[in-house]
Amino acid sequence: MTDDVKINRGLIGVYFDRSSVSLIDGAKGELSYRGYSIHDLATHASFEEVSYLLIHGELPTPAQLQEFDAALKAARQLPDQIYDIIRACQAGHPMDVLRTAVSALAALEPDSQTATAEGFVRNGIRLTSQVPMIIAAHEAMRNNRTPVAADPALSHAANWLWMLKGEKPSEDAARLADVDFILHAEHGSNASSFAARVTVGTQTNLHGAIVTALSTLAGPAHGGAAEDVMKMVHEIGTPDNAAAYVKAKRAAREPVTGFGHRVYRAEDPRARHMREGVRRLGQEMGAPEWYEILQAVVEAMQPYARHGLNVNVDFYSGVIYQLHGIPMDLYVPIFAIGRMPGWVVQCMEQQQSNILLRPLTAYNGPDARPWVPLQAR
Repeated sequence: MTDDVKINRGLIGVYFDRSSVSLIDGAKGELSYRGYSIHDLATHASFEEVSYLLIHGELPTPAQLQEFDAALKAARQLPDQIYDIIRACQAGHPMDVLRTAVSALAALEPDSQTATAEGFVRNGIRLTSQVPMIIAAHEAMRNNRTPVAADPALSHAANWLWMLKGEKPSEDAARLADVDFILHAEHGSNASSFAARVTVGTQTNLHGAIVTALSTLAGPAHGGAAEDVMKMVHEIGTPDNAAAYVKAKRAAREPVTGFGHRVYRAEDPRARHMREGVRRLGQEMGAPEWYEILQAVVEAMQPYARHGLNVNVDFYSGVIYQLHGIPMDLYVPIFAIGRMPGWVVQCMEQQQSNILLRPLTAYNGPDARPWVPLQAR
């Protein structure tokens, strides 16, 4: 009875709403936030500026940026109970710990229940600052160290590296982390953002929606690409092995991690900004071989570019984290740090003209049949 129903599995090609936040042209390999090219933003803006742009719709004036930055820095604090929760589950995966801590914040901070537009902005700013604090605190505790206190003199990205490693990052390292966050800040109706909008559709608070987004991002099909790339790089070992590795993968009809994207058919426009950053950071850290392996893989994959198998942003992210000595299970949480303003604005946009998101499924089960008593089965 459902033969005439058109099924779009995965909602591929389905437009469920309008959005004024980001524009993705997969065929051309273009991305913009609020009309500004990702290339201009990655080259000239700070993560704080991009966060303001996403949430408020326009680039900030100097006074607006100063006020916004002050609000982010003022929010660099966690209730004592959150540290107790992190300590209690410190053996867990960082994404599970992060999700649990954000959920607990909803119960510990009274303003978290304010589901108004203004409340979403306030809570969004606070969570944007608290998420990196939770991740850094967990990393310290599971290694028997005392969490590093936030430094109000540092930018969002530099402070993240300071809390994580306990040492002030170089200007180049801090800027590369800043660019990484900018490139991951927003990407339309991806799985985690859509999941967050579904949650907001029920008229819940922002914390609940962010917990949903974190749960969705944790899946390897969404947030795990950077970690998989790093595993591939270790498996290849040296640049000379890259061509044989790619050839074997293609012969076995297996994907090469970091190539291809659900949206982009051309090269992911974010990738070029990470490529140069990896090269420079590798030289700074005395480990240029990681970049050389990546580029050898890119060269080996060149014949497949015409089939849409182009490099994506996560191809380079993992090596950046590796160069900082960051454990692989923190790669997805780092993705979450950058994506926070995107999740916030997606939730705000859903709230502005809210509707319960309730798609249909076409039934293909058994036809109507009579009830059979238990004794007769």
